[in-house]
Amino acid sequence: MALAPKLSIEVFSDLVCPWCFIGKRRLDRVLASPAGEGVEVHWRAYQLAPRLPPDGIDRARYYQSKFGSDGKTVPKRIAEEAAGEGLTFNFAAINKMPNTFLGHRLMVFAEESRGPAAQHLLADVLFRAYFQEGRDVGDLQTLVQAAAEAGLDAHAAEAWLAGDAGKDRVQEELDRAVELGIQGVPSFVLGGVFPIPGAQTVEVMTTFIERAKTRLAS
Repeated sequence: MALAPKLSIEVFSDLVCPWCFIGKRRLDRVLASPAGEGVEVHWRAYQLAPRLPPDGIDRARYYQSKFGSDGKTVPKRIAEEAAGEGLTFNFAAINKMPNTFLGHRLMVFAEESRGPAAQHLLADVLFRAYFQEGRDVGDLQTLVQAAAEAGLDAHAAEAWLAGDAGKDRVQEELDRAVELGIQGVPSFVLGGVFPIPGAQTVEVMTTFIERAKTRLAS
């Protein structure tokens, strides 16, 4: 009997997107269910604020200019949706709005050096570092430490980030997001062709994944 083909799920995400953290936890629940059998997850770069300087800027100043608030209070809907996934956000601890390009390069390093599972674990480490611990995920040493926490080779990760490795790949992913018409994250692309926008519920994601598997098998 022929084995069913793997279903690739590409997750377009940014490291400073709270809905992406919520969406990951929901995806994890799907992956732990029968619907997750034969699914392989690949994280793809998206930047909510691509024009920030490489060192980022003060988060309160960024939020004041963009939203008219200091960004220290978690919006009620985000807090409620996060709580439903066992998450708490500590916006008050976040002082920097980072440029996430370097962090996306680390995500590429994880996939290319250890595979999709390692990349998926690193995504969780980086989300926790930013949203729960207030760490600057645009900082080189913070990223190297996150790599180590995710079980990656910290020295290799530092060498990767100190050079130009992964830059072209990240730019290709950013360009592909534009080609796919992605205007917000998270966005999930199933089998390269079936898009799911937003942090959908576990039930909705399960339905879409099962439909994509059926279509790919037909």
